[in-house]
Amino acid sequence: MSERIKIDEPLWDQNTFVGRFKHFLWMTDPRTCMENEETLNNAKLLVEKYRKGQEPKGTTVEQVIYAKKLYESAFHPDSGELQNVFGRMSFQVPGGMAITGAMLQWYRTPFAVVFWQWVNQSFNALVNYTNRNAKSPTTTTQLAVAYVSATSSAMITALGCKYYWSKRASPFVQRYVPFAAVAAANCVNIPLMRQNEILHGIDCSDDNGRIIGQSRVAAAKGISQVIVSRIVMCAPGMLILPVIMERAEKFRFMQRITFLHGPIQVMAVGCFLTFMVPTACALFPQKCSIKTSTIAWLEPEEYEKMKKNCGDKLPERVYFNKGL
Repeated sequence: MSERIKIDEPLWDQNTFVGRFKHFLWMTDPRTCMENEETLNNAKLLVEKYRKGQEPKGTTVEQVIYAKKLYESAFHPDSGELQNVFGRMSFQVPGGMAITGAMLQWYRTPFAVVFWQWVNQSFNALVNYTNRNAKSPTTTTQLAVAYVSATSSAMITALGCKYYWSKRASPFVQRYVPFAAVAAANCVNIPLMRQNEILHGIDCSDDNGRIIGQSRVAAAKGISQVIVSRIVMCAPGMLILPVIMERAEKFRFMQRITFLHGPIQVMAVGCFLTFMVPTACALFPQKCSIKTSTIAWLEPEEYEKMKKNCGDKLPERVYFNKGL
């Protein structure tokens, strides 16, 4: 091979939004979900060999880059374990478009609201668990409580909005019931599914990647950014599409094909998500950072532990994986 790439670093500059967007557009490519487990494991093996400089003779840069793409899209960055295909960020477009389209189409009855919110939050719970910081393990009991709490909050919010708006709002405004429920549920679902990070902190490292301590404040910052990203991810489709459908349904040809309204919304949401998934993921750096002075102020005990581990060379900032 004529040139070598840095296999453990992104191909684009992660200090800029454009660089992060290109990275996540590449990494969340839904086509990678179609690759079988053998292909994914072979990609991981090639990445590991390349890291040691032991890749097979004749291996091209293009082959290494594609293996890196499959590896980063399918394996957890902390544990290295193969992720459930339905929980991968690369499955957000096909999974999200089907569920979001259904929520926007079938929202008129309480049963439809409850059912699709349950489906959506079950999907979100799986995504949140799959993309958590894997160095903060969660027990089965905690997962069960988090799942029930998150799905319940979504359904209660949706039913509350449905009941309140059905008497006071126009049919058009009622189309926004799904978004209100999703936004509220994300504020509950994500922290609950990643509660151990908040309770016990997440690993923080120095500029050289050496773990020097744990921080609950860092966990709270990372989870807050993920919540914002998830809401932004679904916002355009769930806020703009109701306006489009409200006007489109007034045309005669749309009134003759009511059975296609659901599929049309699914495809439209897919178009939004194709760009919004990488956009939302790129809002904040994956390798998040926090000032050690902030930790000193809010977590003096953890700060002292970091000082002890670093001696007199405590860095100004520490870094951690915020999850997705």
